[in-house]
Amino acid sequence: MADATPSPGSSASPTSSASSASSTASPTFDEVFCGLLPRLYRRAVMLAGSRQSAEDVVHEAYLRLAARPQRFLAHPEPYAYAFTAVLNVARDAYRKDRRQVLVDRMEGVEEAGAGAGPGAAAGAAGADGWDGGWDGGVERRHAEIEAVRLLGRLSHRQAGIVILVDLDGYTIDQAAQIMKVHRGTAARHRARALDRLRAYLIESEYGQAGR
Repeated sequence: MADATPSPGSSASPTSSASSASSTASPTFDEVFCGLLPRLYRRAVMLAGSRQSAEDVVHEAYLRLAARPQRFLAHPEPYAYAFTAVLNVARDAYRKDRRQVLVDRMEGVEEAGAGAGPGAAAGAAGADGWDGGWDGGVERRHAEIEAVRLLGRLSHRQAGIVILVDLDGYTIDQAAQIMKVHRGTAARHRARALDRLRAYLIESEYGQAGR
């Protein structure tokens, strides 16, 4: 009786097994994050108000998430998890900048008027705003600028709820879970945000009509 030895063709070599395992491996942290990067960057611009600030926000969010990559990869909604990190970074940066502005103002009381003319203010606004690069068409860029301008009038939590529900298509329940707040709190934040935006738009229309 012949020995039941496997034929060379039927045996799986270590090399082929490793190749098969690598082909079915889960995506890496960088692969998943990079796939979300364009969307996260657009949202960061809306929260931070400028491209340069958005780049800093996304980079810091990346570092925070990379410190615990398995939490990010295991989350059922990686975008929502990453967006929360972006929102938190943007909020922290805003608070830090606001404190720095107050310190600078106090330090500059005795130097009032030095280099603070209208021309300097306009230059500072241009440096922190859009640089005029047209990478998505005039109409799209105008819409993006308008969205940034409007969302800049909201708190970061209000802006986050509006972005999740009205731009990303999440329900109030989902947005509340992402933001880690009660559903009623999320609904109130969104209602107040929309009321503020409507009031601002009406005010802007009346202002333009009176010119």
